[in-house]
Amino acid sequence: MEISLEKTWWRWAIVLASLVVAATLIPQASILWLAQDRLNSENLARMERGEKLTPGDAAGWDRVGRLHQWDFVNSNLPEAISDYQRAVQDEPHSANYWMDLAGAYEAASDQARASDAFARAKAVYPASAVVAFNYGNFLLRQGKPEQGFGELRKAVSTDPQLLPLAISRSWRASGDVNQILAELLPPNMEAYSEAVDFFASSGHADEAMIVWKRLVGLPQRLDLSRAFPLLDQLLHEDRGDDASVVWQEALAAAGLPHDTPANGSLICNGDFAKDFSNGGLDWRWGDVLGAYFGFDRAPSGGGSRAVRLDFSGGSNIDLRAPAQFVPVEPGRLYHFRALLRTDSITTESGIEFFIFDPNHADGVRVATENFTGTHDWTPVAAEVTTSPKTHVLLIELARRTSRLFENKLGGTVWIADVTLVPSKPTRQPAP
Repeated sequence: MEISLEKTWWRWAIVLASLVVAATLIPQASILWLAQDRLNSENLARMERGEKLTPGDAAGWDRVGRLHQWDFVNSNLPEAISDYQRAVQDEPHSANYWMDLAGAYEAASDQARASDAFARAKAVYPASAVVAFNYGNFLLRQGKPEQGFGELRKAVSTDPQLLPLAISRSWRASGDVNQILAELLPPNMEAYSEAVDFFASSGHADEAMIVWKRLVGLPQRLDLSRAFPLLDQLLHEDRGDDASVVWQEALAAAGLPHDTPANGSLICNGDFAKDFSNGGLDWRWGDVLGAYFGFDRAPSGGGSRAVRLDFSGGSNIDLRAPAQFVPVEPGRLYHFRALLRTDSITTESGIEFFIFDPNHADGVRVATENFTGTHDWTPVAAEVTTSPKTHVLLIELARRTSRLFENKLGGTVWIADVTLVPSKPTRQPAP
């Protein structure tokens, strides 16, 4: 039907209808705007006044409750509980509001009501990993490990991203790595790797080793880098024998060669046949400003490849790489040898190998000849006697910072065929 606006009364009717609609909506819009302005103010008194303008706003009451609970200056737990109760009354189908209420009840030492609120959250959203995770932690805090671990296992099975936090919380509650293995961790590589990383990074190497045995027993092939956090912790704790065992197990689980070299050298990848693993007991190389890393042809009889480092001449470099940790025996003589070549190495501070005990300042400190200028392939060697407390050596290709005015390092260096061979024992051990 067409409405003709040529008639005056039609025009007045439309104007009047518009005014009626405006008179209805403008006050409502003003109230909503004022309520939101107050709720967004972060001022509790204003927020409460804003919440009263919009009855039934569960999200607003939950927000006010969190501010009441977590205000470090004027925390008011009873008010927070009252706010959360209003939130779940207005929106009883929100698991998050029930969990907030449960947390406030627990903080108020009302464990029965906290348990009931968590049960309501689970009833509302039974498949939620977050609900299971928070409920599981609550049960662990209440001294109910069997139920708590059950909930946490549901949580990490649904959302594996919760696994690192679940391991941390369960360890803090139980302090039993075997219980965590039995009742929390799914028997897969990702879960075991997360646990190894957690225990290694928190200084619990023995617990990390227990989980590691499960990890390398899995039928899947291992990514070698999975072993690096544990190996770093073992090296830091001067546990060279354990590091050697873990390294051999890691190589085997990764499907990589792990036979002892025919010459008896303890250096891993001393002929540079493989690219660096940058961790574990292999060579490590980090980015060094003004130094460029690559591989080149080895000299005759000098292994598979040579490492080549080019220096730009623009930096006074403090070089400490390539580097490798080597487990050794205390009180033993070792023969170090490598091939080294230089081309136009500048400054008085040249290239050398530095061999030392990284865990004991008064242990071993040995340096080979300092090479500057240009040299053809030359053997460098050193006799290294470990101290009675040395279990790990660190071998570095080194160049110390020059103190001269013209101190920028330029030129090229090559290294090849690096070995560290233990001498025969001076006497046979007593039977």
